[in-house]
Amino acid sequence: MEIIRAHRLSFSYGSDFSLSEISLSVGEGEVVALLGPNGSGKTTLLRCMNSLVIPPPATVFVKSKDILTYPQNELAKKIGYVPQSHNPSFPFTVFDAVLMGRASHLSIFQLPSRHDEDVAELSLKMVGIYHLKDRVYTQISGGEKQLVLIARALAQEPEALLLDEPTAHLDFRNQVSVLKVIRKLGRERNLAVLMSLHEPNLALLFSDKVAIMNGGRIAAFGEAKSVVTKENIEMNYGIEVESVQKGGISYLVPKV
Repeated sequence: MEIIRAHRLSFSYGSDFSLSEISLSVGEGEVVALLGPNGSGKTTLLRCMNSLVIPPPATVFVKSKDILTYPQNELAKKIGYVPQSHNPSFPFTVFDAVLMGRASHLSIFQLPSRHDEDVAELSLKMVGIYHLKDRVYTQISGGEKQLVLIARALAQEPEALLLDEPTAHLDFRNQVSVLKVIRKLGRERNLAVLMSLHEPNLALLFSDKVAIMNGGRIAAFGEAKSVVTKENIEMNYGIEVESVQKGGISYLVPKV
């Protein structure tokens, strides 16, 4: 079942940058990665698809309904968003940071209930960091912080999960750990997952489909193995790469 879709989406911040005629969809249980050079429009697309910037009418749909028709608190129950980074000024505990994900389920003066706390605890368990729940968010590692942000998004009980470079600033081990969690959540929770990545090989390993963006357009979109190719990467990143076969998968390494 299709959860979220962009249909001929064009968007501009003015004269600086624009998205042009973007069309793609993500179904439940599906993981789609956005690749492309810096400035190609990946973050802008994610922000449009979460209504953080307002797309034109009838260009982004959630459950076949124009995203602009959703009240903000209802949209937050449909879409969980994980930004590139989060630096709170107050030293919340990990549990309290995740509990904030329940805000869309509460009225303005309502306190979290036992049910809300149970959902937050379950979210921590799903991403494997329940043991950190009493730690101070600002004092944990980068990989752990990223998992906290994912758990906070899960606490919204969304149907789609959008992640903007979830592996940014992480070492290789933490990149793989975070992507394993994201893929597992997509499968087990039937979430529609759309995430931007920098590394083509990680997109190949952890995604069902890949969209390569360049200049605000989608240059290629389809099954990961058919999109993450030597030709597509060289054309869109402007570098020469070599293809290395391992276990039936063609990995790409830069020529040096």
